[in-house]
Parts: sequence; C-alpha cells; structure tokens
Amino acid sequence: MFLGDAVVETGAFFESVNFAILKKLPVLFVCENNLYSVYSPLGVRQPEGRRIATMISGLGIPTFSGDGNDAAAVYVSVCDSVAAIRAGGGPRFVEFSTYRWLEHCGPSYDNHIGYRSESEFLEWQAKEPITRLERMMLDDSTLSFSELQLMTDNISLEVQEAFTFAESSPMPRADRAYTDLYSELSDGSSVSQS
Repeated sequence: MFLGDAVVETGAFFESVNFAILKKLPVLFVCENNLYSVYSPLGVRQPEGRRIATMISGLGIPTFSGDGNDAAAVYVSVCDSVAAIRAGGGPRFVEFSTYRWLEHCGPSYDNHIGYRSESEFLEWQAKEPITRLERMMLDDSTLSFSELQLMTDNISLEVQEAFTFAESSPMPRADRAYTDLYSELSDGSSVSQS
C-alpha cells in the first residue's frame, strides 16, 4: 500500500495498520515522505524531530526508513520487507524520504507560490533518483551509454505511440461507462458488471 506522509495523520491509517498487525496480514505499507501535504510542510503538522517510521514502530510493526531517491537501496529494503512478510512475519512499514517536483495536483511547477523555497527545491533536485541510478549503472558498467540511449529512445517512442493512440481514439460510448467493472459479493467472490 503506497501512501504519502500526510496519510499517517489520519485515523483510517492507524486503524488499517492496527488491523494488519492484529491479523498478521501480508501488507507492506510504503510511505513516500515528500515533506508536504498539499502546501503544508511536515514542520507545521508534526512535532520537530519526530520521525514517521519511529512513530509507527510504536504500534508494534517492524519499520524501516531510508533514502527514497536511492533506487538500489529502495529495491533492497522492499525486497527484504517482502521476504519477511512472505515468511509469515506480518506487515511491515517502510518510509522513504523523497521530494515532489511539481504541484500537488497537476503538471506545473509551483515554487512561485511560496510554500517552499527555491533553494530547497534545488537541493532536492540534485538528489533526483533517475539520474542517480543512471550514473550508478554507468559507473559500475551495469549499463553502457549506448544501452541507456536505446532504452531512453524506446521509452520515448512507446509513450508517443500511447499518446497518438489515445488522441486518435474515439470517445467511449456513454452506454459502455459501467462495463468491465467488478463487484465483490458478500461471500468474497467477484462478479463482472459487463
């Protein structure tokens, strides 16, 4: 279950974690701590010095906190958590520190609003995860520059093809709005709504 740092300030989250612990459910809670809830920084929502993973560990769930911009470290910690869950160890909670580049909802930069500073933005930009991963893979020869370029070109082509397909496709018919939906029945089985 992926969640932002503000979710840990809601009652439903604590109920979910408590239930997962109580029933030893195989759930991995992944908190992307990007320091903001819409325009409210963590510092106005949590006491100074409080670490989210530490707070959640008080509920009795094993937790981990790490650098969310280090893709290799994220992979290792998630694999370790999933292995523990699959071994019957119950739920786990991981918190990854990262940063939101664009506005809370939308495709634009919003640094001009004033809720975060340009220097903070630039500091986090230097930790950008994709560039860090590319550099690491090139440095340790996991990937050559030509392989990276080919991968980048293929991804760009795939994205462009998806945009072209979407933009050239007709709008769906109104009578098809509720097709291919599924509902769970009281006995736990599901039924197609098509």
